[in-house]
Amino acid sequence: HFDDILGESPALLETIHLAKQYSKADANVLINGETGTGKELFAQSIHNASSRSREPFVAVNCAVLSENLLESELFGYEDGAFTGVRKGGKAGYFEIAEGGTLFLDEITELPLSLQGKLLEVLQNRTYFRVGGEKKKHANIRLIAATNKNMKEMVKQQNFREDLYYRINVFPIQLPPLRERMQSFFSITRDL
Repeated sequence: HFDDILGESPALLETIHLAKQYSKADANVLINGETGTGKELFAQSIHNASSRSREPFVAVNCAVLSENLLESELFGYEDGAFTGVRKGGKAGYFEIAEGGTLFLDEITELPLSLQGKLLEVLQNRTYFRVGGEKKKHANIRLIAATNKNMKEMVKQQNFREDLYYRINVFPIQLPPLRERMQSFFSITRDL
């Protein structure tokens, strides 16, 4: 919850206030901040304060999954989709998060080919499992996060511009830890 986010700096308090406002709307959120600034904690807090709070919160770090696995992990796969798959197929993260929130951390690590498929899901609210022929409905709220400059990645054509605008409906810029610590040390020094 937002109460779990520690710090008293004006920038942090303003960011928490903004995130609370965003939690009331059911639109995509893009959290940008340096490593260790609490992007997942903010995402979880937004989910917990939202109308989707009774449904799943599924966090996925796109940087730790290999490019070959990402598609089947996100969308799931059907029985027989490829060699060595689980009998009966497997649900993907979109299916597991149905009705709730899907948090894609390090979204900039998605390969361009998968960015197109993610864009299609966000536009049409449907997707196919790998090897599947039946459309599945995607009723999720997407919260994405990165520590990279996405505008620069779009300029360099390393991230799709249309996907960037689709996920950047509600942007949040987390203040760096050093700014929060300066505020903390000035408070303790005054005591």
